[in-house]
Amino acid sequence: MLKRADILLMAFCTGLIVANIYYCQPLVILVAKEFNLTETFAGRITYLTQAGYALGLFLLVPLGDMFERKKQILIITGLAILALLIAAFSHTFLLLQVASVLIGACSIVPQLILPLAANLSNDENRGHNIGIIMSGLLVGILASRAVSGSIGFWLGWRAVYFIAAGICVLLIALMAKRFPQSYPSFKGTYKELMNSMFGYIKTQPVLRETSIINFLAFAIISAFWTTMVLFLANPPFSFQTLQIGLFGIAGAAGALAAPLVGKLSDAGNPRKNLMIGFILQIVSVALFYFTGSYLYLFVIGIVLIDIGQQAIHVTNQTRIYMLIPEARNRLNTIFMSVSFIGASCGSALGLWLWDMGGWNMFCYGITAIIILNMLIYKFYSNKNFKSVA
Repeated sequence: MLKRADILLMAFCTGLIVANIYYCQPLVILVAKEFNLTETFAGRITYLTQAGYALGLFLLVPLGDMFERKKQILIITGLAILALLIAAFSHTFLLLQVASVLIGACSIVPQLILPLAANLSNDENRGHNIGIIMSGLLVGILASRAVSGSIGFWLGWRAVYFIAAGICVLLIALMAKRFPQSYPSFKGTYKELMNSMFGYIKTQPVLRETSIINFLAFAIISAFWTTMVLFLANPPFSFQTLQIGLFGIAGAAGALAAPLVGKLSDAGNPRKNLMIGFILQIVSVALFYFTGSYLYLFVIGIVLIDIGQQAIHVTNQTRIYMLIPEARNRLNTIFMSVSFIGASCGSALGLWLWDMGGWNMFCYGITAIIILNMLIYKFYSNKNFKSVA
């Protein structure tokens, strides 16, 4: 069984590694200037990184059900270091785009750590432990934007990737010394492993529901964080990279809700938490729409949209871990691959909505997606699942 110190260490490592995916978001303006591109075009690195993450999830995370997980975690973190260095040395935008895909694909370690923690936790505290690790992951996601924006402002965007590579070197040493070993039970081939995932999609309605809802939830949050950079960089605010990155701190405050959501998911019907998340998202978009020059409304909206995201994501992730214990890596692969395909689509959608009609059009589009998610939730509410998971 895991001790509290083990859980906190996993949360720490998870946050620092997942940050690799999000460092690029506040850097879009700097990248656009260096390569003489429009900000919208330079924004491609945001959704290419997320697409790479989805690809890595689909191809690499299932191996956690075949091979010893600690060794896999260390190898993939090593590959992430190489990808980050390629980005740091990129002297064409094409190479930076390729590096962005590789960074995403090699930053899937958090999705290996989460099933590892789930396997080593008992039923009574599994959701709580997942919530703590998710807090680390979410703080990493949100704080990464503040760190990246600050470093990019003072030292340039390349320095962000150099520093991230150095952090991963330190994490490899720490994880090699402290992480427990965990041996899977699956004895088949890689082809059989991948084929089994499609079987789970057909036979597990809870997996289908959680994946669809998370697809849209990730599209919403990703569209916001990508488009927010353009909104704040233009009048009436005209903020620089340093100032834009600091807004990530507001989102990090919302990450404190993850352990509470996880604990609530350990008892009763965790699905009820999803509606709370939808309502918080609706309220946050209303605040964004009426922000005008009132930044305090914008900050409140950031906190609410991230708490809403956690209510949806932590609840859904806890639900899938209740389904088939020996297949947690494969279930997590399906769930998170779909989620980050949603994130990649959301970033592209946010940029498109911005081009179509600026911030107001973005708010209209995101509201429509939230309503669609609520309708999907209602549809599955009318299904007679045998499990309340």
